Amino acid sequence: MIPLQTGIPLRALAAVGCGTDPRAEKAFEWLLGVRLPDGAWPSGVQGGKHVFPAGYRRLAHSRYGCRSNTTFAVSALALHPTRRSSQGARRGLDLLLAQETLQAHTLGYEVVRTIGAERRRGFFTYFARHDAALLLDLCWRIGASQEDGRVADMVAFVKSLQGPYGLWEHPGHPQASRWVSFDLLRSLSRIDESTDWVSQEPRTPFQAYPKEPRRY
Repeated sequence: MIPLQTGIPLRALAAVGCGTDPRAEKAFEWLLGVRLPDGAWPSGVQGGKHVFPAGYRRLAHSRYGCRSNTTFAVSALALHPTRRSSQGARRGLDLLLAQETLQAHTLGYEVVRTIGAERRRGFFTYFARHDAALLLDLCWRIGASQEDGRVADMVAFVKSLQGPYGLWEHPGHPQASRWVSFDLLRSLSRIDESTDWVSQEPRTPFQAYPKEPRRY
């Protein structure tokens, strides 16, 4: 059982407006039913036991939570007209925001991949890169506000990268800069300063591969 095998097609169906189809709704219910007690989605189940995710896919404050599976699930829920504000979507986003990684060179990577300028590759590794633009898109769709310090820091980080002409230049694919800029401007204009968003995750340092303490 691997949640992203359902999350991938659900994300596509919701993106084209078919998220409320009865068959899609049944899949959404299944997806929500396989969440972990902490609200994350696991890498999968093998032999009746949850599989530990690789370090780069670990979620802060979740033992078995997988960032790839959780991102696919939250992305699908964020595109649904009513489930986008559900407790499942909010809790999943809260866990994703707990891993505070801001990288300039991966900003807008999901947009560049969506328009076809970047190759789609990977399965579990699909979300190996940390894309702040993707998280900002999820924030305004699900309802996270800038009252959350993590969201406010992300907004400030993105604004600091805006070029002198108002665009965000993409170094690897300059032709995609206007699409990345459109996506970021839309997110920045729709993220509210205050909503009923409440985070349950404390701000704590996170390492994908923490160093083990020496025995002596």
